[in-house]
Amino acid sequence: MGEETVRFQELLLKASKELQQAGTARPESTQIQPKPGFCIKTNSPEGKVFINICHSASIPPPEDVTEDELLQMLEEDHAGFRIPMSLGEPHAELDAKGQGCTAYDVAVNSNFYLRMQNSDFLRELVVTIAREGLEDKYGLQLSPEWRMLKYRSFLGSISQQNIRSQQRPRIQELGTLDASDSVGPRHGPERPHLNLWLEAPDLLLAEVDLPKLDGAQGLALEIGESRLVVGGSQQLYRLDATIPLRVDREASRAAFHHRRKQLMVSMPLLAVS
Repeated sequence: MGEETVRFQELLLKASKELQQAGTARPESTQIQPKPGFCIKTNSPEGKVFINICHSASIPPPEDVTEDELLQMLEEDHAGFRIPMSLGEPHAELDAKGQGCTAYDVAVNSNFYLRMQNSDFLRELVVTIAREGLEDKYGLQLSPEWRMLKYRSFLGSISQQNIRSQQRPRIQELGTLDASDSVGPRHGPERPHLNLWLEAPDLLLAEVDLPKLDGAQGLALEIGESRLVVGGSQQLYRLDATIPLRVDREASRAAFHHRRKQLMVSMPLLAVS
């Protein structure tokens, strides 16, 4: 293996050990009580939907970038920017007219919430990401039209939420590995960006950025014990990456995220014999 692959393997194994130690020292999740912020009203085919945008100091903040930098990242379809959020369970409520509706609580970091209060751009962005997150998590179809309630900061009651006690460690991006660790020609299909991290001591997750694709049709994925290969009939992308850990190919799963235009792969690790 090349020097970069050896270094990557050392980082993964170190993170795996740290995760195991953390798992014995602290619980995997902790309970928080989000504080109310503002409430928006939208609709779904099933009826009215209210989203309580809340905040908590226990939720990690997003990357500290200026609005100009963030706007440039979004214009470039940059998939690396994330706003950590906690998406609560749906709860049935009554609106101002006494009619039934559904409410959700979405919490962000408290300091980031204060910053968002002074920025229409950040507020719009948070609402959009929260709406899309709820759609993905609960299979909803929410209207892109929404309005903020003027005289209510939340609807119903804000429930406690369980959040991960510890952020997942970002270990090393395979895209930074030496070209010798990626099999294939230098010309032809584009080599997509690959982000790889340990979610648990025995679970490896990957995100493959495919901004030119609208879906998984024609996309081919092959997983070996130590390789990840992505290609397809459209010949737009080709990735053949060495993974310096042994994965369980039979238990691995993949899904295409349409909004992010990413292939998301979950790969359990094989026990070291």
